[in-house]
Amino acid sequence: MSTLSNTSTARKLAVGTLALGTATLGYAVGVERRRFTLRTAEVPVLAPGSKPFTILHVSDLHMLPGHRAKQRWVASLDRLEPDLVVNTGDNLSHRTAVPSVLRALGPLLDRPGVFVFGSNDYYAPKPKNPARYLMPKGKKKRIHGTKLPWRDLRAAFVEHGWTDLTHSRHTIDVAGQAVFAAGLDDPHLHRDRYREIAGPADAGAVVRLGVTHSPEPRVLDPFATDGYDLVLAGHTHGGQLRLPGYGALVTNCELDRTRARGASRWGAHMWLHVSAGLGTSPYAPARFACPPEASLLTLVPRGSGALESRKATPRKPAKTVG
Repeated sequence: MSTLSNTSTARKLAVGTLALGTATLGYAVGVERRRFTLRTAEVPVLAPGSKPFTILHVSDLHMLPGHRAKQRWVASLDRLEPDLVVNTGDNLSHRTAVPSVLRALGPLLDRPGVFVFGSNDYYAPKPKNPARYLMPKGKKKRIHGTKLPWRDLRAAFVEHGWTDLTHSRHTIDVAGQAVFAAGLDDPHLHRDRYREIAGPADAGAVVRLGVTHSPEPRVLDPFATDGYDLVLAGHTHGGQLRLPGYGALVTNCELDRTRARGASRWGAHMWLHVSAGLGTSPYAPARFACPPEASLLTLVPRGSGALESRKATPRKPAKTVG
Protein backbone atom coordinates (compact mmCIF):
# COMPACT_ATOMS: atom_id res chain seq x y z
CA MET A 1 0.00 0.00 0.00
CA SER A 2 2.84 2.33 0.87
CA THR A 3 4.54 1.62 -2.45
CA LEU A 4 1.35 2.44 -4.37
CA SER A 5 0.97 5.67 -2.40
CA ASN A 6 4.57 6.71 -3.10
CA THR A 7 4.13 5.95 -6.81
CA SER A 8 0.94 8.02 -6.93
CA THR A 9 2.63 10.93 -5.17
CA ALA A 10 5.59 10.78 -7.56
CA ARG A 11 3.26 10.84 -10.55
CA LYS A 12 1.39 13.83 -9.14
CA LEU A 13 4.65 15.68 -8.59
CA ALA A 14 5.82 14.88 -12.11
CA VAL A 15 2.54 16.03 -13.63
CA GLY A 16 2.58 19.18 -11.50
CA THR A 17 6.17 19.98 -12.45
CA LEU A 18 5.37 19.48 -16.14
CA ALA A 19 2.29 21.68 -15.90
CA LEU A 20 4.23 24.42 -14.10
CA GLY A 21 7.03 24.27 -16.67
CA THR A 22 4.55 24.43 -19.55
CA ALA A 23 2.74 27.39 -17.99
CA THR A 24 6.02 29.21 -17.33
CA LEU A 25 7.19 28.67 -20.89
CA GLY A 26 3.85 29.82 -22.24
CA TYR A 27 4.06 33.00 -20.16
CA ALA A 28 7.70 33.65 -21.14
CA VAL A 29 7.01 33.21 -24.86
CA GLY A 30 3.43 34.40 -25.19
CA VAL A 31 3.16 37.19 -22.62
CA GLU A 32 6.32 38.62 -21.11
CA ARG A 33 8.34 39.08 -24.29
CA ARG A 34 5.57 41.40 -25.50
CA ARG A 35 5.22 43.31 -22.20
CA PHE A 36 7.16 46.39 -23.28
CA THR A 37 8.33 48.42 -20.29
CA LEU A 38 9.80 51.87 -19.75
CA ARG A 39 12.41 52.05 -17.00
CA THR A 40 13.42 55.38 -15.50
CA ALA A 41 16.41 56.42 -13.42
CA GLU A 42 18.33 59.51 -12.32
CA VAL A 43 22.07 59.29 -12.89
CA PRO A 44 24.31 61.86 -11.12
CA VAL A 45 27.00 62.44 -13.74
CA LEU A 46 26.75 66.08 -14.85
CA ALA A 47 29.19 68.81 -13.90
CA PRO A 48 28.01 70.83 -10.89
CA GLY A 49 25.62 73.58 -11.89
CA SER A 50 24.62 71.91 -15.16
CA LYS A 51 21.01 71.72 -16.27
CA PRO A 52 19.54 68.19 -16.09
CA PHE A 53 18.56 66.55 -19.38
CA THR A 54 17.12 63.22 -20.51
CA ILE A 55 18.51 60.34 -22.54
CA LEU A 56 16.30 57.68 -24.11
CA HIS A 57 18.40 54.51 -24.22
CA VAL A 58 17.18 52.03 -26.87
CA SER A 59 18.90 48.73 -27.55
CA ASP A 60 18.54 45.22 -28.98
CA LEU A 61 15.39 45.69 -31.04
CA HIS A 62 16.14 42.44 -32.93
CA MET A 63 13.49 43.57 -35.38
CA LEU A 64 11.55 41.34 -37.75
CA PRO A 65 9.22 42.85 -40.37
CA GLY A 66 6.19 41.43 -38.55
CA HIS A 67 6.96 43.06 -35.19
CA ARG A 68 4.18 45.65 -35.55
CA ALA A 69 3.38 46.01 -31.85
CA LYS A 70 7.02 46.64 -31.03
CA GLN A 71 7.26 49.22 -33.80
CA ARG A 72 4.22 51.10 -32.49
CA TRP A 73 5.44 51.02 -28.90
CA VAL A 74 8.93 52.32 -29.74
CA ALA A 75 7.49 55.08 -31.92
CA SER A 76 5.23 56.11 -29.02
CA LEU A 77 8.31 56.88 -26.87
CA ASP A 78 8.68 60.14 -28.77
CA ARG A 79 6.01 61.52 -26.43
CA LEU A 80 8.68 61.53 -23.71
CA GLU A 81 10.49 64.28 -25.63
CA PRO A 82 14.01 63.03 -24.79
CA ASP A 83 16.86 65.47 -25.26
CA LEU A 84 19.11 62.73 -26.69
CA VAL A 85 18.51 59.23 -28.06
CA VAL A 86 21.27 56.62 -27.63
CA ASN A 87 20.97 53.40 -29.67
CA THR A 88 23.40 50.68 -28.60
CA GLY A 89 22.86 48.26 -31.47
CA ASP A 90 21.41 44.89 -32.47
CA ASN A 91 18.59 46.54 -34.38
CA LEU A 92 18.08 43.82 -37.00
CA SER A 93 17.09 40.16 -37.12
CA HIS A 94 16.28 39.90 -40.83
CA ARG A 95 17.68 41.24 -44.09
CA THR A 96 14.38 43.03 -44.90
CA ALA A 97 13.93 44.61 -41.46
CA VAL A 98 15.56 48.01 -42.10
CA PRO A 99 12.23 49.69 -43.02
CA SER A 100 10.68 48.21 -39.87
CA VAL A 101 13.44 49.66 -37.68
CA LEU A 102 13.02 53.05 -39.31
CA ARG A 103 9.25 52.84 -38.81
CA ALA A 104 9.80 52.14 -35.11
CA LEU A 105 12.36 54.89 -34.57
CA GLY A 106 10.70 57.27 -37.04
CA PRO A 107 9.74 60.26 -34.85
CA LEU A 108 12.80 59.76 -32.62
CA LEU A 109 15.11 60.19 -35.63
CA ASP A 110 14.16 63.86 -35.65
CA ARG A 111 15.75 64.28 -32.22
CA PRO A 112 19.49 64.41 -31.48
CA GLY A 113 20.82 60.86 -31.51
CA VAL A 114 23.98 58.75 -31.45
CA PHE A 115 24.51 55.08 -32.22
CA VAL A 116 26.84 52.12 -32.51
CA PHE A 117 26.12 48.70 -33.99
CA GLY A 118 26.08 45.19 -32.55
CA SER A 119 26.55 41.71 -33.93
CA ASN A 120 22.93 41.45 -35.08
CA ASP A 121 23.30 44.51 -37.23
CA TYR A 122 26.09 42.81 -39.16
CA TYR A 123 24.86 39.19 -39.14
CA ALA A 124 21.45 37.54 -38.86
CA PRO A 125 20.88 35.29 -35.85
CA LYS A 126 21.13 31.52 -36.23
CA PRO A 127 19.77 28.64 -34.13
CA LYS A 128 22.10 27.87 -31.22
CA ASN A 129 22.17 25.36 -28.42
CA PRO A 130 21.07 27.32 -25.30
CA ALA A 131 23.60 25.36 -23.24
CA ARG A 132 26.43 27.14 -25.04
CA TYR A 133 25.72 30.30 -23.01
CA LEU A 134 26.67 28.38 -19.87
CA MET A 135 29.95 27.15 -21.32
CA PRO A 136 33.19 28.72 -20.09
CA LYS A 137 35.03 31.29 -22.18
CA GLY A 138 37.13 29.72 -24.91
CA LYS A 139 34.81 26.75 -25.36
CA LYS A 140 32.33 28.58 -27.58
CA LYS A 141 32.47 28.42 -31.34
CA ARG A 142 31.31 31.71 -32.86
CA ILE A 143 28.39 31.23 -35.23
CA HIS A 144 27.55 33.89 -37.84
CA GLY A 145 24.36 34.06 -39.85
CA THR A 146 23.90 35.72 -43.23
CA LYS A 147 25.14 39.28 -43.65
CA LEU A 148 22.65 42.04 -42.93
CA PRO A 149 22.25 45.46 -44.65
CA TRP A 150 23.80 47.48 -41.84
CA ARG A 151 25.15 50.05 -44.29
CA ASP A 152 21.59 50.91 -45.37
CA LEU A 153 20.59 51.35 -41.74
CA ARG A 154 23.62 53.50 -41.03
CA ALA A 155 22.92 55.69 -44.07
CA ALA A 156 19.34 56.27 -42.90
CA PHE A 157 20.42 57.15 -39.36
CA VAL A 158 23.07 59.58 -40.59
CA GLU A 159 20.71 61.12 -43.13
CA HIS A 160 18.34 61.96 -40.29
CA GLY A 161 21.15 63.62 -38.35
CA TRP A 162 22.17 60.92 -35.90
CA THR A 163 25.90 60.62 -35.17
CA ASP A 164 27.74 57.35 -35.78
CA LEU A 165 30.07 56.99 -32.79
CA THR A 166 31.88 53.92 -34.13
CA HIS A 167 35.54 54.55 -33.27
CA SER A 168 34.97 58.29 -33.19
CA ARG A 169 34.78 61.16 -30.69
CA HIS A 170 32.30 64.03 -31.01
CA THR A 171 31.07 67.04 -29.07
CA ILE A 172 27.34 67.47 -29.64
CA ASP A 173 24.82 70.03 -28.46
CA VAL A 174 22.17 68.56 -26.19
CA ALA A 175 19.57 70.93 -24.73
CA GLY A 176 21.99 73.82 -25.21
CA GLN A 177 24.90 72.12 -23.45
CA ALA A 178 28.10 70.53 -24.76
CA VAL A 179 28.12 66.72 -24.43
CA PHE A 180 31.25 64.77 -25.32
CA ALA A 181 30.62 61.26 -26.68
CA ALA A 182 32.75 58.45 -28.07
CA GLY A 183 31.97 54.89 -29.11
CA LEU A 184 33.28 51.53 -30.21
CA ASP A 185 32.41 48.87 -32.73
CA ASP A 186 31.02 45.69 -31.18
CA PRO A 187 33.37 44.08 -28.62
CA HIS A 188 31.32 40.87 -28.78
CA LEU A 189 32.64 40.37 -32.32
CA HIS A 190 36.08 41.68 -31.29
CA ARG A 191 35.63 44.59 -33.71
CA ASP A 192 36.51 47.15 -31.01
CA ARG A 193 39.71 49.20 -31.38
CA TYR A 194 39.85 51.46 -28.35
CA ARG A 195 43.18 52.90 -29.44
CA GLU A 196 41.29 54.89 -32.11
CA ILE A 197 39.44 56.88 -29.45
CA ALA A 198 42.00 56.68 -26.63
CA GLY A 199 42.95 59.79 -24.70
CA PRO A 200 41.41 62.01 -22.04
CA ALA A 201 37.77 62.89 -22.59
CA ASP A 202 36.89 66.58 -22.97
CA ALA A 203 36.96 68.03 -19.46
CA GLY A 204 35.03 71.10 -20.61
CA ALA A 205 31.84 69.19 -21.49
CA VAL A 206 28.97 68.90 -19.00
CA VAL A 207 29.20 65.11 -19.32
CA ARG A 208 31.38 62.55 -21.11
CA LEU A 209 29.49 59.58 -22.59
CA GLY A 210 30.94 56.27 -23.78
CA VAL A 211 28.81 54.04 -26.02
CA THR A 212 29.34 50.36 -26.80
CA HIS A 213 27.14 47.41 -27.67
CA SER A 214 28.64 44.72 -25.42
CA PRO A 215 29.73 45.92 -21.94
CA GLU A 216 33.00 44.02 -21.79
CA PRO A 217 35.17 44.98 -18.80
CA ARG A 218 38.20 45.23 -21.11
CA VAL A 219 36.59 48.28 -22.78
CA LEU A 220 34.88 49.70 -19.70
CA ASP A 221 38.20 50.02 -17.88
CA PRO A 222 39.83 52.34 -20.45
CA PHE A 223 36.66 54.43 -20.67
CA ALA A 224 36.97 54.93 -16.90
CA THR A 225 40.69 55.68 -17.14
CA ASP A 226 40.07 58.33 -19.82
CA GLY A 227 37.58 60.18 -17.61
CA TYR A 228 34.18 59.20 -18.99
CA ASP A 229 31.24 59.77 -16.65
CA LEU A 230 28.74 57.30 -18.08
CA VAL A 231 28.94 54.34 -20.48
CA LEU A 232 25.77 53.02 -22.12
CA ALA A 233 25.57 49.46 -23.44
CA GLY A 234 23.13 46.68 -24.32
CA HIS A 235 23.71 43.10 -25.51
CA THR A 236 22.93 41.24 -22.26
CA HIS A 237 19.12 41.29 -22.62
CA GLY A 238 19.24 41.70 -18.85
CA GLY A 239 19.96 38.00 -18.73
CA GLN A 240 16.71 37.40 -20.67
CA LEU A 241 15.81 34.65 -18.18
CA ARG A 242 16.08 35.77 -14.56
CA LEU A 243 15.26 33.99 -11.31
CA PRO A 244 13.51 36.02 -8.57
CA GLY A 245 15.97 36.59 -5.75
CA TYR A 246 18.91 35.51 -7.91
CA GLY A 247 18.82 37.67 -11.02
CA ALA A 248 20.33 36.95 -14.40
CA LEU A 249 21.61 33.46 -15.11
CA VAL A 250 24.12 34.70 -17.70
CA THR A 251 25.19 37.92 -19.42
CA ASN A 252 26.65 36.44 -22.65
CA CYS A 253 29.80 38.49 -22.03
CA GLU A 254 32.44 38.96 -19.32
CA LEU A 255 30.29 41.38 -17.32
CA ASP A 256 29.20 39.96 -13.96
CA ARG A 257 25.57 38.94 -13.50
CA THR A 258 24.76 41.69 -10.99
CA ARG A 259 25.20 44.34 -13.70
CA ALA A 260 23.13 42.60 -16.39
CA ARG A 261 20.66 45.48 -16.49
CA GLY A 262 20.29 48.95 -15.03
CA ALA A 263 22.77 51.42 -13.59
CA SER A 264 25.80 50.62 -11.45
CA ARG A 265 29.08 52.22 -10.48
CA TRP A 266 32.22 51.23 -12.36
CA GLY A 267 35.15 52.38 -10.30
CA ALA A 268 35.26 55.55 -8.26
CA HIS A 269 33.95 57.95 -10.89
CA MET A 270 32.16 56.27 -13.82
CA TRP A 271 28.64 54.92 -14.10
CA LEU A 272 27.53 52.09 -16.37
CA HIS A 273 23.99 51.70 -17.71
CA VAL A 274 23.06 48.41 -19.37
CA SER A 275 19.75 48.16 -21.20
CA ALA A 276 17.90 44.84 -21.06
CA GLY A 277 16.79 45.60 -24.61
CA LEU A 278 13.54 45.25 -26.49
CA GLY A 279 13.88 41.94 -28.31
CA THR A 280 15.22 38.42 -28.47
CA SER A 281 16.67 36.14 -31.08
CA PRO A 282 13.81 34.70 -33.16
CA TYR A 283 15.23 31.29 -32.21
CA ALA A 284 14.90 31.97 -28.46
CA PRO A 285 11.71 34.06 -28.20
CA ALA A 286 11.28 33.96 -24.43
CA ARG A 287 11.79 36.30 -21.49
CA PHE A 288 11.16 35.57 -17.85
CA ALA A 289 11.28 38.08 -14.97
CA CYS A 290 12.95 40.40 -17.49
CA PRO A 291 10.44 42.21 -19.74
CA PRO A 292 11.64 44.01 -22.87
CA GLU A 293 12.55 47.58 -22.05
CA ALA A 294 13.70 51.02 -23.07
CA SER A 295 15.14 53.41 -20.48
CA LEU A 296 14.60 57.09 -19.87
CA LEU A 297 17.62 58.38 -17.94
CA THR A 298 17.58 61.80 -16.33
CA LEU A 299 21.14 63.04 -16.01
CA VAL A 300 21.60 65.32 -13.00
CA PRO A 301 24.65 67.04 -11.44
CA ARG A 302 27.02 64.93 -9.39
CA GLY A 303 26.16 64.93 -5.71
CA SER A 304 22.43 64.61 -6.36
CA GLY A 305 20.10 61.86 -7.53
CA ALA A 306 18.80 58.60 -6.09
CA LEU A 307 21.75 56.56 -7.37
CA GLU A 308 24.48 58.64 -5.76
CA SER A 309 24.73 56.51 -2.64
CA ARG A 310 25.47 53.27 -4.48
CA LYS A 311 28.84 51.87 -3.49
CA ALA A 312 31.65 52.19 -6.00
CA THR A 313 33.24 48.98 -7.24
CA PRO A 314 37.03 49.12 -7.63
CA ARG A 315 38.35 47.77 -10.90
CA LYS A 316 41.80 46.66 -11.92
CA PRO A 317 42.98 48.08 -15.26
CA ALA A 318 42.65 45.74 -18.22
CA LYS A 319 45.91 44.14 -19.27
CA THR A 320 45.32 44.75 -22.97
CA VAL A 321 43.11 47.10 -24.93
CA GLY A 322 42.04 46.20 -28.46
